[in-house]
Amino acid sequence: MHDHAPYDLPPATALHPSLARLTTDFGYPRLDDPDAVADFLARPGVHCLFIPGDARRNLETADAAVILPELRQAFQGAFDCAVIGDAIEADLRETWRALKTPGLLFFRQSDFLGAVERVRDWSDYLARITRFLSLKAA
Repeated sequence: MHDHAPYDLPPATALHPSLARLTTDFGYPRLDDPDAVADFLARPGVHCLFIPGDARRNLETADAAVILPELRQAFQGAFDCAVIGDAIEADLRETWRALKTPGLLFFRQSDFLGAVERVRDWSDYLARITRFLSLKAA
């Protein structure tokens, strides 16, 4: 009997290539603790926190990681982005009631504007993000 599995499988802790691309190619910070999230959200402007979920179990995660930079470009850099680390994503999903992954959570500084959960049609992304960007901070 032959084992046809490749010998160079990445370890279970390895970051999916689409997620790694967000931090390496696009320079999105990876936020792994609540203080880093608070610091990121304290900056002026609109922010998108990308909560990827488990890329090994959820095939939409890789798709969302490809879509996010395209959305940022479509909105001409109107928001900055960060990738949320595994250790804190469950707490953030619960805090902001964005329970499905992948999720894009939008903030104006630390004021929550809304979320887009799971992969959507392009027109849905455009409509929702346009609405988020039009909202004023409380």
